[in-house]
Parts: sequence; C-alpha cells; structure tokens
Amino acid sequence: MSKRLVPDELWRLVEPLLPGFEPRPQGGGTAPADERAVFTAVVFVLTSGCAWRMLPPSFGVTVPTAHRRFAAWTEAGLWRRLHRAVLDELGSRGLIDWSRAVVDAASVRAKKGALTGPSPVDRGKSGSKIHVLSDRMGIPLSVGISAANTNDAEALKPLVKAIPAVRSRRGPRRRRPGKLHADKAYDTAELREWVRGRGIGVRIARKGVESSERLGRQRWVIERTISWLTGYHRLNLRYDRKHTHFLAFLTLAAALTCHKKLAKSST
Repeated sequence: MSKRLVPDELWRLVEPLLPGFEPRPQGGGTAPADERAVFTAVVFVLTSGCAWRMLPPSFGVTVPTAHRRFAAWTEAGLWRRLHRAVLDELGSRGLIDWSRAVVDAASVRAKKGALTGPSPVDRGKSGSKIHVLSDRMGIPLSVGISAANTNDAEALKPLVKAIPAVRSRRGPRRRRPGKLHADKAYDTAELREWVRGRGIGVRIARKGVESSERLGRQRWVIERTISWLTGYHRLNLRYDRKHTHFLAFLTLAAALTCHKKLAKSST
C-alpha cells in the first residue's frame, strides 16, 4: 500500500524538498524518523480521512511523530513547494493549457477553528470554503480556504496572485493565463478591471444577463477539479482547528492531483 500511496516517481520530487534534521545543541529531543514513512502516513490520513490517532502501526511511525512532522513540514512550506515542483514537471512537458483559467469554490462543514463561519448553503452550520483556480484542462494551479460565509469574489485576487511561475517547454516561466472564466458570484466591475490590469482576458458571467445553462459549458472543468480534490476524504469535513493544517491538506491534494496527471502522461 505504501508504494501505491507514494510511488517512487512522486518520492523523487518530494525528497529534495524536505527540510533537513538539525539536532539540538543541548542534545536530546526527537530522533529523526523515516521520512518516506512519515510522508506516506500523511498521504494516508489525507486519502482515507482517518483521525491521526487511527493511523495504522503498519506504517512504522508513531502517531505523535507523524503529527509533529506534518506540523513542522507545514510551517516550512513543504506542500506549496511540492505543488510548484509538480507543476514545473507538467509545464516542462507542455501539459498545462494556459489559454484559459477557471475559478470556483465549494463549502465543507467544519469544527471550531480559524476561517470558519455560518454556511449559507448548510442551514447556517459552521463551515469553510475551498477555493480553486485551474487551467483549461482542470489542473489546479492555486488553492485557498476561507470561512463559509465569505463571498467567492473575495478569493479571486489571492488565487490569481498565488499562481506560481511555472516552467515552460520553451521560453521563460509563465504564471499568467490568457483568459479567466468565472461564474456570476465574481461579477463585479472592480474585479473585471483588476484582472484586465494584469493582462488577462475576462470572461465573468453577468448577473441577470447570462443563463446558468451557458455557464455549464466552461464550469464543468473546475467542478470536476473540486470533485477530484474532495475525493481526498480529509477534505470532506474539516477536523483541523488550525486553518494552516487544513490548507496544508488541500495543497497536498492539489499536488497529488497534478502528479496523477503527470504519471498518466508517462504511461
């Protein structure tokens, strides 16, 4: 199962990004663990949705060690760097379609914690939102989270700014799509002007003008991407009180989704 969760091709991308172990000058502390075993345990928690305390002993790593290392890697920014590394591999093979980007959001229930709020689509129950921006084919380029009662439009600027400079098959790195598609939730004059100011074409549906049926011709791509991400069961219900940990799982899910595309292109 470990090889299935973390194949060798994925581990070759992960290993150089891991922060090194530095022993304390005064001695003692936690001894270094098998990093691949810890990373596999994190992927298992993300995929299965199980609580940390339910981590099977077959991974060869204790629950406290796995949780502490996950927190340390989150603080070190590992997940964002891994996502970018996989995007670089896709970009260098010409597998990212920059002609169009699509953005959307989805609500999930949440326990108490930062970036939670009453969900307008779930009878006011506490929840968070997952925000995703993908390329034309549904490859997640940037992700984010917010409280469930946050207007979708407020996440558009951070998502566009968070698109990393991705390696290209030929020429310089690229981080700007040719055009941005979004539904009526993002229909504001200020956002349209801001997106155009960054040299990106705008295709945001207008309230009271365009029908929902026409929107579906483009939105299905991002809806499928969100379905891929929520297929990682840890993202179906937010257990993490720390919003940084929930975002870490979301970013790891985006990286794994991109890697599946990469692996499929190699077969």
